[in-house]
Amino acid sequence: MTARLHIDWTACDGRGLCVELLPEVLGRDPWGYPIPHTPGPIQVPENLIRHAEKAATLCPLLALRLQHPAHPPAAAA
Repeated sequence: MTARLHIDWTACDGRGLCVELLPEVLGRDPWGYPIPHTPGPIQVPENLIRHAEKAATLCPLLALRLQHPAHPPAAAA
């Protein structure tokens, strides 16, 4: 399962901490703002979720939010 990383572009000021913590997922544009390596929603592989959580927590402007996939309801017994 993967999670999605959401960047609030109105809050981001391009400090680049998230890029340093998630270089496998994010790169920088010429002004220092994060850009995903792939187009579309920013998918975070399961093995990088802890790094993404750290990046969201440490973002100075709280411009990152990690969205975990919805878990299917448990089957009735």
